[in-house]
Amino acid sequence: MPELPEVETVRCGLSPVMEGFRIDQADIRRPDLRWPFPENMADRLTGQTVLRLRRRSKYILADLSGGESLLIHLGMSGRMLISQADVRSAPGIFVHAHPAPEKHDHVVLDMSGGARITFNDPRRFGAMDMAPTPEIDAHKLLTGLGPEPLGNSFDEPYLIAKLKGRNTPIKSALLDQRIVAGLGNIYVCEALYRAGIAPTRKAGRLSAARAASLVPIIRDVLGDAIKAGGSSLRDYRQADGELGYFQHSFRVYGREGNPCNTEGCDDTIRRIVQSGRSSFYCPTCQR
Repeated sequence: MPELPEVETVRCGLSPVMEGFRIDQADIRRPDLRWPFPENMADRLTGQTVLRLRRRSKYILADLSGGESLLIHLGMSGRMLISQADVRSAPGIFVHAHPAPEKHDHVVLDMSGGARITFNDPRRFGAMDMAPTPEIDAHKLLTGLGPEPLGNSFDEPYLIAKLKGRNTPIKSALLDQRIVAGLGNIYVCEALYRAGIAPTRKAGRLSAARAASLVPIIRDVLGDAIKAGGSSLRDYRQADGELGYFQHSFRVYGREGNPCNTEGCDDTIRRIVQSGRSSFYCPTCQR
């Protein structure tokens, strides 16, 4: 499942070819993905200008000139692909040709600037929906989400207060979208390693200083991943179809049995299962 850095990378890739451009034609090529598409989705999108492309947690939001917003979730294997028309000209003739849609190209948006945006999703676990822009934050998929980890509302006093008295492991607490939005398994493992905190440590037993230390570390891990283009595990691709490369910088995730990278540590990375998810950590460096 793409996490926040992957989704932010996709948003950044789409922004130059979507923001400020009109959707000349929307082609909805099946009735549903994970859930049915909204009624008359193609008509509601066609002719609308994308005023702003933003991200909330792991969702991309396109605010449209008609007063609605398009919500996009990539799911397990969803990809937003950009193609530019091949332009062949003769005297007085200009032909713009895009490749024909493929089997798993479920939503195709032709933009006024010449770009084609294609939502490709072989497993169909992705989702799209529409709602009035002023009401989009109250959408059932967004309501109740905690603050963005890269936003000003996610600060040291906030996290200290949220973790106080919690009997759940710190790994589970940070994955709770009501506490902080957008964090997933990969980057929580990486952040806890950098912070020297064991994933099994009870959240409520962290000192205020150790809880506070997680805020800048989480920001740094996410920032590094966004700069590198996301982690691109399994089916993930950037908006232009290219792989990201942050996985080359993983210090613990997926490194079970490998030596710890901390200088002077002779231990190896171990894996445990917490709530059905793999946690990777160094038992010497993380307490």
